[in-house]
Amino acid sequence: MFFVMPDFAHAAAPGAAIPAPDPVSAGVGTAIERALGDKGAGDDSPLSLSLQLLVVMGLLTILPALVLMMTSFLRILVVLSILRQALGLQGSPPGQVLAGLALFLSLFVMVPTLDTVNSEAIAPYAAGTLSADEAIGKAGESFHAFMIRQTRESNLVMFTDIAGGGTFKSGADVPFSILLPAFVTSELETAFQIGFMIFLPFLVIDLVVASVLMSLGMMMLSPTIISLPFKLLLFVLVDGWALLMGSLAMSFS
Repeated sequence: MFFVMPDFAHAAAPGAAIPAPDPVSAGVGTAIERALGDKGAGDDSPLSLSLQLLVVMGLLTILPALVLMMTSFLRILVVLSILRQALGLQGSPPGQVLAGLALFLSLFVMVPTLDTVNSEAIAPYAAGTLSADEAIGKAGESFHAFMIRQTRESNLVMFTDIAGGGTFKSGADVPFSILLPAFVTSELETAFQIGFMIFLPFLVIDLVVASVLMSLGMMMLSPTIISLPFKLLLFVLVDGWALLMGSLAMSFS
């Protein structure tokens, strides 16, 4: 089963002036630059090693939230969880296995974005040609481009109206403060749409089994016990794992 995703390339409507730089990205960049020292600006008095470690460890605490909310991880994990529920398997595969599968599939999907971050932000910063603040900005631009492609225009309009931000000339002008909630909402909507399509064939099997058992007068026998083997058989016959993984990966194209 393949899923055709809507085109989110033109996410923002034409309109007003370009907004001010996002304070969240600026604050993170400033904190990292204070912690590590600005290689590009020639700052000869960085913080002490203990303070650097303290600031960096504090920044690392938000890394799981960034991975969850700024990559393809959320959509993949939700779809895999819905698949397990549709099959009627309560604890198999375990949650840790689904999270690991979602993580590595997310790495596969995010390879173009990560390559861009490495070439435009990490490598120049390591070479000393970019300051920490500039490197954070370059990395943010790469993730911004990925997120804006997957975000629905309706969600962008909704959160823009809530924030009172007016309109934007292009998707690149949308600040992270508006893009992040719009992206997460779009990912959840897309994941539930895919989950609905996954649920349908297994729901048909449940209905057929329940009808047969009722016609045979087996009221006390749970239809779930009988339908589970047929669901697993159907999933195996159509090569479900490969089909699902490929469809999820292509849904971000």
